[in-house]
Amino acid sequence: MVGTRQSVSDAQQVDNKGKNRYTNVLPYDASRVKLIPQPEDPTSDYVNASYMPCYKTGSEFIAAQGPLPSTVADFWRMVWEQKSEIIVMLTNCVELNRVKCEHYWPLDYTPCTYEGITVTVTQETILSDWTLREFRLTKAESSERRLVSHFHFTAWPDHGVPKTTDKLLAFHKLIRDRLNRNQQGPPVIHCSAGVGRTGTLIALDYLLQQIEHEGVIDVYGIVRKMRWNRPLMVQTEPQYIFLHQCMLDTLQSKQPQEAIYQNQLELQAEQDLIYENVTAIQTSDRLL
Repeated sequence: MVGTRQSVSDAQQVDNKGKNRYTNVLPYDASRVKLIPQPEDPTSDYVNASYMPCYKTGSEFIAAQGPLPSTVADFWRMVWEQKSEIIVMLTNCVELNRVKCEHYWPLDYTPCTYEGITVTVTQETILSDWTLREFRLTKAESSERRLVSHFHFTAWPDHGVPKTTDKLLAFHKLIRDRLNRNQQGPPVIHCSAGVGRTGTLIALDYLLQQIEHEGVIDVYGIVRKMRWNRPLMVQTEPQYIFLHQCMLDTLQSKQPQEAIYQNQLELQAEQDLIYENVTAIQTSDRLL
């Protein structure tokens, strides 16, 4: 429960309630990402996203919810304003017949504009467990062009964990190799709520650097640290155990073993701690 007494008053404002995908995953006022307000709209600075601690610097990552239909433009404003060059997506848009994230990029190579920010897909490579994309971003009344790498992991079940650690460890290596280059702004990492799968990947990145530089592993410590910045980071017990399994397999330097816990339906029901914001997502559900 660490951190849960912090204020979330900005997320609970009347004009902002509909911008939250889940009613109990609200960014703390102290660590939330603030957008540049639009003229005559004081609540337009709100997006459901939080700055997160990392190993080397104070806030290397942004943990965010998957955009809603009404917040796609806010999402791209955040990417542009924060000068993010990497987006990591850890959910599929639809899982178990439920909308988990709005499809916030063009469906093909035809550019789409989201409130003045035009997004073009310049490259897409679809693999068995993840898809790699490259976006080109331009902004109205600006000659600047930016490239954003999109890492989309497609083999991670909601509330559960992958069957083995090798795929996620390989996916993380791709991201870390890209992160080790010069970055202008913090990478944006999201799943559906931006806490379970998102928290697990951020913790994994921290722990792999910690073992390399310190020779120690503190899973509890990084989860506790993250929860000061955003609630429910590393949401379920299987995800917490999976972090240990990732580190064990890394230390043993052998073929990863099957993770201890699988994504069992009864365990998912017991561990599901987030409540959908029905009002905010009813438009997406209607599309199904």
